[in-house]
Amino acid sequence: MKPLSPLDQVFLWLEKRQQPMHVGGLQLFSFPEGAPDDYVAQLADQLREQTRVTPPFDQRLINRFGQPFWVEDEHLDLEHHFRFEALPTPGRIRELLAFVSAEHSHLMDRDRPMWEFHLIEGLKDRQFAVYTKIHHSLVDGVSAMRLFQRMLSGDPQQRDMPPIWALPPRSRRNTDDSGPSMWRNVAHLLGESGRQLGTVPAVTKALLSTVNRARKDPAYDSIFHAPQCVLNGNITGSRRFAAQSYCLKRIKAVCRAYGTTVNDVVMAMCATALRTYLMNRDALPEKPLVAMVPVSLRKDESSGGNQVGIILASLGTHLNDAAERLRYIHEDVKASKERYANMSPEGILNYTALLLAPAGFNLLTGLAPKWQTFNVVISNVPGPKEPSYWNGARLEGMYPVSIAMDRIALNMTLTSYCDHIEFGLIGCRRTLPSLQRMLDYLEEGLAELESAAGI
Repeated sequence: MKPLSPLDQVFLWLEKRQQPMHVGGLQLFSFPEGAPDDYVAQLADQLREQTRVTPPFDQRLINRFGQPFWVEDEHLDLEHHFRFEALPTPGRIRELLAFVSAEHSHLMDRDRPMWEFHLIEGLKDRQFAVYTKIHHSLVDGVSAMRLFQRMLSGDPQQRDMPPIWALPPRSRRNTDDSGPSMWRNVAHLLGESGRQLGTVPAVTKALLSTVNRARKDPAYDSIFHAPQCVLNGNITGSRRFAAQSYCLKRIKAVCRAYGTTVNDVVMAMCATALRTYLMNRDALPEKPLVAMVPVSLRKDESSGGNQVGIILASLGTHLNDAAERLRYIHEDVKASKERYANMSPEGILNYTALLLAPAGFNLLTGLAPKWQTFNVVISNVPGPKEPSYWNGARLEGMYPVSIAMDRIALNMTLTSYCDHIEFGLIGCRRTLPSLQRMLDYLEEGLAELESAAGI
């Protein structure tokens, strides 16, 4: 029996019917060369035989003395967690995204280990998909990405590879070291307060104290500059998921033309998409939208440790010119990074947790809606750099499926895979109708930058 950390308990506190707290991913595969037409059905039969379930997928929640604990589920029903499904005809990407939208809207049963693995057949062009969702109290988005990458291989000839729930176990210390998730930075502050004070009301009191300090201290004033926006109302439990790939070579060409980073260009694409979408709804605020963005602060080629901070970046959505908007974003992000230059990793974590305290206060209580810390989440989770395979099936695309919440109705998460950037947008279906149009607007944002640079 293992107690949940205060940090992980936050994801249980925040969960409501309209606010599921699981992360997920959609992976698109092509059949191995020479595979029969019933390949996916055969694969499903093989997966049903993988009955050995390793941590964290064998853990379920119990409560003792008012505190949640993880315990091994001795009666785990694999049939509940592994599901073999078929898309309705004609089996387009449209039907696949609709399937994920519906499944990601559903809460998971807390009396069972909180994960699902959906193997999906019925796609055109000899393809199949895998949609996985895992509760955020078990893993965060980066840890989930690493688990999935362990399931893959760079060798197209390798076979007998286990699914994600049967991977050889690793210690949580080695796999849960990511840190860049917004939710984990908010949870850091909430969790540390919870460790000292023990109850949600006391945590709320501590957060309110931080908010009051921010109101009086000019040094904190910038955290309240996000404008009121339709993105920041209460949401329903119904989700819309939209996903698409964009060529990394095109994005890097824009980077070279303007002397910016890939993240800068991606944020500019998002800014254009948001600006166009909101303008078409006559809902674009006069002040620029603000995004919560995890950024790398690494200055060398090392790979160890965490050198990631959370910044609140202005997206320049008040500017008409796409190139001017990119330069504006670049300078804003650069200034935010410079603030972290002399901080230790621990100092950065604590600073960003405090920076996001008003957002945490609103997430828990909803009592300060005018204190809008940011409008949207834009997050980049690194993925495989080389082509990957699962039992000979080539991975064609991988799309993150994240969390939408009250007052944060849209989450724009992306990952890199080989020579593409894969966008996954998740939002409230009622708050943000026709969310899929943002995919076209992302393309328009990239094309505008190319045109302005003469590419």
